[in-house]
Amino acid sequence: MALSPRLEIRQGQSLVITPQLQQAIKLLQLNNVELEAFVEAEMERNPLLQRDERDAEPEPEDSARIEATDFSADNVPDATAAQEYDGGASDAFADAAPGERATGDAGDEAAQQAGGQVDWSRAGSGGSFELDDDMEGRLSRAKTLSEHLHEQLSVTTLNESQRAIASVLIDAADEGGYMRADIFEIAERLGCTVRMVEDVLGVLHGFEPTGVLARDVRECLSLQLKERNRFDPAMAALLDNLELLARRDMPGLRRVCGVDDEDLREMISELKGLTPRPGAAFGGEPSHAVVPDVYVREGLGGLWLVELNTDTLPRVLVDQRYHARVSGGTRTDQEKTFVSDCMASANWLVKSLDQRAKTILKVASEIVRQQDGFLAFGVEHLRPLNLKTVADAIGMHESTVSRVTSNKYLATPRGVFEMKFFFTSSIQSSSGGEAHSAEAVRHRIRQLIEAEASEATVHSDDRIVEILKEAGVDIARRTVAKYREAMRIPSSVERRRVLREAV
Repeated sequence: MALSPRLEIRQGQSLVITPQLQQAIKLLQLNNVELEAFVEAEMERNPLLQRDERDAEPEPEDSARIEATDFSADNVPDATAAQEYDGGASDAFADAAPGERATGDAGDEAAQQAGGQVDWSRAGSGGSFELDDDMEGRLSRAKTLSEHLHEQLSVTTLNESQRAIASVLIDAADEGGYMRADIFEIAERLGCTVRMVEDVLGVLHGFEPTGVLARDVRECLSLQLKERNRFDPAMAALLDNLELLARRDMPGLRRVCGVDDEDLREMISELKGLTPRPGAAFGGEPSHAVVPDVYVREGLGGLWLVELNTDTLPRVLVDQRYHARVSGGTRTDQEKTFVSDCMASANWLVKSLDQRAKTILKVASEIVRQQDGFLAFGVEHLRPLNLKTVADAIGMHESTVSRVTSNKYLATPRGVFEMKFFFTSSIQSSSGGEAHSAEAVRHRIRQLIEAEASEATVHSDDRIVEILKEAGVDIARRTVAKYREAMRIPSSVERRRVLREAV
C-alpha cells in the first residue's frame, strides 16, 4: 500500500473543559473565606464587576406585608435561598439570617411597634465618641510565647552572638513551648559550635514558664522537677520509663524505680501536678470561627427547612451602565476585545456564583433528607450514606457532590457539622435489616465503655462484639478494636487496671 498525503473530514463529539467551566468547578470546592478572596481578586481585575450594596434584610414595617404575601414556589423568582421538604416550598426570608427572621412571636412584636418605628430602648447611651475605660482592654490581645521569651531575653547578660543564637532558638519553639529544631542544624546554619548552642539553650531553660524550649516531654518535666528540687534518681528512672506509666504497669515501675507502692503513688501525683505543655498558656495565632454555609432548622409538622447563609455569599453585579459608556468609547480592536472579554467574564462569574449556590442547597437538602433521623433523634440514628447515593438522587456526578461537601458546614439544632460528617460507611445488620452507620456503631461502643463502673463490668472486644450482635449489628472483633483505638480508648486490660487503682 503506497503512502500518500490526503485530506479527510471527520465528524465527532468530544468533551472539552473550557476555562469558564474550570472556573465553575473551582468555585464549587472553595469555602466561604476562599470564595470571598477569589471574588475580591476578580473585582480588582474586572472593572465591570461591582458589589451589590443593597440591604437584603426587609424593613420592620414590611415584615407583616411579606408574611401575608403568597410565597409559593411559582411566585418566588429564585428558589435557591431556602427549601422545604414537603415539596420544595421556598422560604420568604431568604436573605435574612435565621435569628433575624420576622416569624412567630418575634415577627408579631416587630410588626406591632407603633408607626413601624424602630425600638431604640436597647441602644447604648451614646452622646460621645471618647474611648471608654474598657476600650483598651478590648483592643488588647494575649501576649504570645515568643514575645514573652524575647522580653526575658532582652534583660539577660548574653553577648550579641549569644543573643542571635537565642533568638533563633526562641523562633523554633512551637505552640506547646517545645524546641523542635535540630541543634546541629542550627549550629551549622549560624556558623558556630554545637557547644555554644547548647550553652545558650541551657540559659533559655531558666526562662519562664519553667520547662519551655525543652526538646521532649522528659526534659520538660525534669526541668520543672529540678526547679522544685524533686529530681532524684528514682524520679529520673520514672521519666525514663514513661511508656510504662502510660500502660499503667505499676509492677514494672516499682522495679525500675526501686520504690514501694506508696512512694510510687507520690511520684505519680507529683508528675500530675506538672505542665507537659508550658507554652499553651500563652496566646497564639487567632483561631477563626467556623461560619456555616447552610442553616437547617425545624419547621412545622416535623419538616426540616434548609436555607443558605446569605452572609457568606458574595453579592456581585455587572455594571451595565458603565459597560455601555465604555463600549461606546472604544476605538481599536484591542479595546473592543478587552471590553467584550470583561463583559463575558463578569456574566459568567455571576452565573457561576448563582449555580454554586443552587448546587450547595440541592446537595445540603438531600443530605438532610437522608439524615433526618440524626437531626431528630441523635447520632445513633445516623444512616449509612455515600456520595453515589446523593449524586443519583439529585442527578449530579459524584465528583460534583465531593467538591460541594468539601469544607462546607451545616448549622443544625445539634451543632455545626461539616458536610463530610454525614457520609459514613455501612455495617451490615445481623438480622438482615437496614444497615447501620459506622459513626453510630462507634458511638454505641463509646457508650458501652463509658458505662463501665467497676473492674467486673469492663467489656472486652469480644464481649462488645456479642452485645452489638444482640442489637443487630454484624461486626468483627478487629473492627471493634480499630474503632476503639481510633477513639483513643485503651484496651480492656488497661481499663481494668485503672479501675482497680481507683478503688
